[in-house]
Amino acid sequence: MWRFNGSTTEMNIVQITPGAGGMYCGNCFRDNALVAALRQQGHEVLMVPLYLPMTLDEEDQSAGTPIFFSGINVYLEQKSSFFRHAPEWLHRLLESPALLKWAAGKAARTRAEELGDLTISMLRGEEGNQARELDELIGWLKQKPHPDVVCLSNALLVGLVRKLKQELRSPVVCMLQGEDYFLDSLPQAQRDEAWKTLAARAAEADLFLAPSRYFGDLMCRRLNLPADRVRVVFNGINLEGYDKNAERGTRNTEQGGAPVLGFFARMCREKGLDRLVEAFILLKRHERTKDLKLRVGGSCGPSEEPFVNALRERLKTNGVLHDVEFHPNIDRAAKLDFLRSLTVFSVPALYGEAFGLYVAEALAAGVPVVQPRAASFPELIEGTGGGVLYEPGDVKALADAVESLLADPEKLRALSEAGRKAVLQDFSADRMAENIARVFREFSSKRPAFNETEGVFQFANRKSQI
Repeated sequence: MWRFNGSTTEMNIVQITPGAGGMYCGNCFRDNALVAALRQQGHEVLMVPLYLPMTLDEEDQSAGTPIFFSGINVYLEQKSSFFRHAPEWLHRLLESPALLKWAAGKAARTRAEELGDLTISMLRGEEGNQARELDELIGWLKQKPHPDVVCLSNALLVGLVRKLKQELRSPVVCMLQGEDYFLDSLPQAQRDEAWKTLAARAAEADLFLAPSRYFGDLMCRRLNLPADRVRVVFNGINLEGYDKNAERGTRNTEQGGAPVLGFFARMCREKGLDRLVEAFILLKRHERTKDLKLRVGGSCGPSEEPFVNALRERLKTNGVLHDVEFHPNIDRAAKLDFLRSLTVFSVPALYGEAFGLYVAEALAAGVPVVQPRAASFPELIEGTGGGVLYEPGDVKALADAVESLLADPEKLRALSEAGRKAVLQDFSADRMAENIARVFREFSSKRPAFNETEGVFQFANRKSQI
């Protein structure tokens, strides 16, 4: 229940977030920063991890909470009817931290196209093969203080909504964050079934939070959601450590040092790393940018290593590998140092990026960005004034945009200052938490009453079918 503390209203919130095992995950980073900020603002927040442990570069806000929907149990329940009714001792054994740590390493090698049936089963919730896991989660939550609102990290968890609402009698809000790319990568038959199931179950959630207007509009269309069921709340980052040294990269260039082009995201084709490498090779052939350096950082697991090795060979063949550094899987302190060392930043993602936390991180470090004129990037550039856009898919256009920016130190400085100021003001974890808490208050004030006859939760202004 709400508690009043001066002029603020504190809430009990349950945040449910899937862990990605040994991989860095933007959703995990965002949710972890959100929970930390909400707690600092006086709210009671229970962060519940699913599947596997989270790999983070900040203090884990879910520490001490059991991992539900244990990745091993979830997989075995999908593959075998025996494991859906396995003895309790075996079920508990497969939830052990040691086994989950082992499974986390295996998860890095799993491809989306291998997860179609499991995804559909999870979207079916209490009707899927993992119903036992859902019952276990709800039984545990019932022992905790009653939540004013339950928040799901992404739409692939909407299968939980129906039973959560039935058992907890709390509104359920679901975040949106790039689910379309994962679902569209499934084989055709599974893809169609997954989207159909997701759309049906999405009708049961009380509200969706999108990180950009672009992605909110996209998911409204694909899930047939009314516009008033989706709110836009920009993602935010923890700004600790983004200090006055953020301008170091720009000053280094102004004082005659070699400029540095940077990339910090998952080292994969989907994020456009190969396009950036090709643009760098072009730039190294130009007189004005012959001294340019390239620094690549971010997540790199077993599935990315062959791709990165091929890029190394490409750079070596063109005689520029000596001007390139790779910094895989670095911690937060190293990431901040990495960002501060850059002059220009670009992640030329090839798919419809829902937000791109890396853009906010670069801007917070005072590094101007060069991004495709696609997906959420125009919104971020317009909202921050911290970068320039180029036509997507055109490597030469990317190279030209970087070169033009490097040739104009005054513009470089202006974009650096504007971007950093905007992120500090509008894209912090604190601002994200304030905006999301405002939405939560609205919905928790409309706590639904369950109508047994009609099978609906009834709010003041509408019905939410379950």
